[in-house]
Amino acid sequence: MSVEPRTDLVGRKVIFTDVDVITKKNIVSVLKAALTTHNINQSCIDYLYQYNNGVQPILNRVKDTRPEINNKIVVNRANEITSFKVGYLLGEPLQYVSRSSNDKTATEKITQLNEFMYSEDKASKDKELADWFTICGTSYRMILPNKDGGTDDSPFHIYTLDPRQTFVVYHNGLGNKPVMGVKFVKRSDETVVYSVYTETDYYEIVNDSIVKNEPHILHTIPIVEYPANSARLGAFEIVIPLLDAYNLTVSDRLNGLEQFIQALIKFVNVDISPEQFKELKDLGGIKFKSTSDNPADVDYITPELNQTNTQTILNDMYQTILTICGMPNRNGGSSTSDTGSAVIMRDGWEVAEAKAKDTELMFKRSEKAFLRIALDIAKTISGLDLKVSQVDVRFTRRNYENISNKSTVLTTMLNNGKIHPLLAFQHCGMFPDAELAYKMSAEYAEMQEKKALEREEAMAKEQKKDGKNDGNSE
Repeated sequence: MSVEPRTDLVGRKVIFTDVDVITKKNIVSVLKAALTTHNINQSCIDYLYQYNNGVQPILNRVKDTRPEINNKIVVNRANEITSFKVGYLLGEPLQYVSRSSNDKTATEKITQLNEFMYSEDKASKDKELADWFTICGTSYRMILPNKDGGTDDSPFHIYTLDPRQTFVVYHNGLGNKPVMGVKFVKRSDETVVYSVYTETDYYEIVNDSIVKNEPHILHTIPIVEYPANSARLGAFEIVIPLLDAYNLTVSDRLNGLEQFIQALIKFVNVDISPEQFKELKDLGGIKFKSTSDNPADVDYITPELNQTNTQTILNDMYQTILTICGMPNRNGGSSTSDTGSAVIMRDGWEVAEAKAKDTELMFKRSEKAFLRIALDIAKTISGLDLKVSQVDVRFTRRNYENISNKSTVLTTMLNNGKIHPLLAFQHCGMFPDAELAYKMSAEYAEMQEKKALEREEAMAKEQKKDGKNDGNSE
């Protein structure tokens, strides 16, 4: 498969409808209208997906001059950007924690919820979601009740859907409430089957006809969209022109090297036939006569590409790509006057962290919508009574940059009798889950104090015993 350069990659369009309530009477017309926008999105998503996999426009390059030397090199920086973004955001599994450290009942219930998510291997499915929205700007997750009634460890099943075959329709009004979730498949006979969920019903539509309609018990749309940002832009989408230019420069660089090695031969005042030229190539030499009036010359045409200038251009493009995408650079520079913070700022890690936090906010908003459905199913099937307001979503990536300064801040605040220890844990920046770290540390400190007290009591008893023995001996 090959791709041509595109100029319409400006994020995915949100699908809206003016219809307040989706019913059996209007669902087909709303679906047909929505497909018009989705088809545009689908084309862009597939392009970005193929681009990330290495199918890039340089592979279609046509070279008119010396077409036999036409290198087509794909330096897949797009995949590099995707891998870093996903790994940095979700390198460690997402966790649910209690929003209140005093709510012990909620903590126990959240532990059970985390067990359900572990049973469903949610961490790997979060990674699949992140892959999709990092590449194409949006992704979709579906949650359905476990038909076995929760006997398979979890009361629900979680699915990551292909955004090329999934979309959500929102109401064109205040709040943009989702009114319809759609996923579809193409059968072997080319028939497309649309599975449509509204808040109350499930529909199957084939060839603009409803072939199945039944109510569902979820009372909400089980398909949740996870956009990467409000514009639904992929991570490398905004630098595709630079990525194409990078591929072109690398390919031309190799072309220049190959053309230098296979330089053309220039004949001045030398009449040579094709047969003689072939003989020249075979023998590696030629004999000719030259006069002062008609000097003859045979030489190579050897224009060589300046490799130093080319490398400078490549380095500049690469640094620009990293800067725009919010990735740490590869400077590798150092200075004896650098502090930890200076290195972080200079090498772009602070920007990478800021970008990740921006994505976190979008992810958490969708995750809350997903949690509402998951908790409703868990309450019905497993009796887990928990509210979304009691749960906090924590990204547990290990941010060890500037760890020395953070530990100093923690120690200073803990030694200040006017600052609550929990505030010290929350504001030092060392712990992804500050409340859990504080709770574990408090329990550990209490245990150590108890052991120290037990040792003191044991020593006191021993001293008292020794004192009595000394008195008896006298």
